[in-house]
Amino acid sequence: MVRQAKAQRMLTHDQIWIALDRLAARAGLSPSGLAKRAGLDPTTFNRSKRVTPDGRERWPSTESIAKALAATGDSIDTFARLIDDEAGDGRSVPLLGLALAGASGAFDESGLPSGKGWTEVALPTVEDGQTFALEIAGDALAPTYRDGDVILVSPGTAIRKGDRVVVKTRAGEVTIATLKRRTTKSLELQPLDASQAERTMATGEVAWVARIVWASQ
Repeated sequence: MVRQAKAQRMLTHDQIWIALDRLAARAGLSPSGLAKRAGLDPTTFNRSKRVTPDGRERWPSTESIAKALAATGDSIDTFARLIDDEAGDGRSVPLLGLALAGASGAFDESGLPSGKGWTEVALPTVEDGQTFALEIAGDALAPTYRDGDVILVSPGTAIRKGDRVVVKTRAGEVTIATLKRRTTKSLELQPLDASQAERTMATGEVAWVARIVWASQ
């Protein structure tokens, strides 16, 4: 009897990038933070750098991976294990760029991830199985959140006065702010920039609101 050789799986673009996300998470860093620690441009591992403007997949260089491993003190064997689909230890969540969060079809009617454009990121322990992550692009939310930071959003976590939240309106606008007051009729929000005026939204305008439970730095 002839024994067939076991088929070898080819590495995919997503597997390599998810392994880098997991490497960063193990060190308590965002992908941007890992790049900075490795002496690379802070945007090297950002989601926006993973696909070219014309839609082609962009792979991380072996040099950047080597520098990332040196920065975290991990070996190539560790990185290989992180590539494995089962290496996330239950700590991977859906990830979408914040700029895409207002797009039609990005979320379902319950405010949960839906449609295309979502990837995966490994983050600290997640208790809410509906949790997802958004990646900040640009410095409009600085100094609270900077370009490349990742925020963890938990639809299943209770929201209290003073919590930072993500609010999506029925018109598609996505806002990050501090909740000042919530009633059956309205939401009162304080922008992250305290110099800006407070904003009140009628409950009927709001598609969903969810609490930010963690942010990378």
